Amino acid sequence: MLRVAVIGSGPSGVYTAQALVGQEAVPDVEVYVLDRLPCPYGLVRYGVAPDHEKIKSLQHNLRTVLEHPRVHFLGNVDVGADGLKLEELRRMFHAVVYCVGAATDRHLGVPGEELPGSHSATAFVSWYSAHPDAADGRFPLTARSAVVIGVGNVAVDVARILARGADELARTDVPQAALGALAESRVEDVWMVGRRGPSQAKFTTKELRELGALPGADVLVDPEELALDPAYGDPSGLPAVNRRNVEVLRGWAEGKGGGAGGGRRRVRLRFFLRPVEVVGDAESGVRGVRFERTVPDGLGGVTGTGQYEEIAARLVLRSVGYQGTPLLGLPFDAATGTVPHLEGRVLREGVPCPGEYVAGWIKRGPTGVIGTNRPCAKQTAAALLADADELAREPLPDDPVTALLRIGQRPVRWPGWLGIEAAETALGRGLGRTTVKIADWPGLLAAAGRGEGEGEGEGDSGGDGGEGAGGGR
Repeated sequence: MLRVAVIGSGPSGVYTAQALVGQEAVPDVEVYVLDRLPCPYGLVRYGVAPDHEKIKSLQHNLRTVLEHPRVHFLGNVDVGADGLKLEELRRMFHAVVYCVGAATDRHLGVPGEELPGSHSATAFVSWYSAHPDAADGRFPLTARSAVVIGVGNVAVDVARILARGADELARTDVPQAALGALAESRVEDVWMVGRRGPSQAKFTTKELRELGALPGADVLVDPEELALDPAYGDPSGLPAVNRRNVEVLRGWAEGKGGGAGGGRRRVRLRFFLRPVEVVGDAESGVRGVRFERTVPDGLGGVTGTGQYEEIAARLVLRSVGYQGTPLLGLPFDAATGTVPHLEGRVLREGVPCPGEYVAGWIKRGPTGVIGTNRPCAKQTAAALLADADELAREPLPDDPVTALLRIGQRPVRWPGWLGIEAAETALGRGLGRTTVKIADWPGLLAAAGRGEGEGEGEGDSGGDGGEGAGGGR
């Protein structure tokens, strides 16, 4: 039996597990999917907006893989500097596949971006998605104006959540504390700002149109600003998505869609503005963002004009991309934020290392959509299976769960995850809502303990998770 550890239970990790157990060439493969969190599904659970129920339903497909008899989910297992080391994993498994994604956000690199009130969009997404590391998130929603820097899908998500009514979000699994804060939000103007033009924006047309369909919110664009884009007048030469984006924006500029006017909130899309400073001070926090007007440089980029404007805001959300972080014991390319590899095999000083593999964003960088992870995972799995004969020769000790318990880890197994699901269903029922996510470590681990028969009692965990056995992180 070839025993493989997959680190990360998001799409790339689950697709890797599926590729490993779904082939016939090496029938005796057993996969253990390890995750730092007690819950599976990665960014599908903690990155997809709560009002995107169709995309979130992908969890059902991932669940089918994790319930395969030769796939075992082990949550609450930390791998890295504060947890399991690479050498410990290699003693428990014939091979290890790292599918850890890109864990941090990119920075603007401008003065003031660390001021109070300036946050990464990643942190905001984690907060309204109930990531337990973000349970104590504090965002100044008393602000009248918020600036979202970036024009990708994550930027559209956070702008939409800020502009959407809390009554609509109450029908989703958004955690109760976040729902309460959004219900009391005083944000009226949401500015979404990009340094380049509309034809180069990274959002998809479906996401863009959702802004125009928000009840109680109007989308505003500046026709003169849009016209600075050389492709705006004739977008026929653009790729399909970019062309459709321009057409939607032109329609809004001409008063077609984008809200009926008079909405309580306004989403203002701005282009050709490059952030040069987040304005404010450490005591009072953010007051606004200073931008430089840019123009196309004829080479696909932009150049500054020396003209500046400031948008007043007390909340700034930076959404300029993700980046990978180094993994203890693995080589790392800081320029790309990835682990050097050859078809998924980790390269050490240019030499492939059988037994060490990568898939997903840590392999190729933060690019593509969820489905892009499937062929990426298949390539890595194929490389691993080609090495199977050599890898399986190494004798292994007793089963991994016993080994993890022996060194002090407290893995949450599949029944524990089912316990979390049951507790979230009960929590939603008690609040008169649908399923509501538990948003804190103690609540998640207490629910997992009940699911695995380690605790007592049933029902919800109180508040956004309550307290109970298991301890925090």
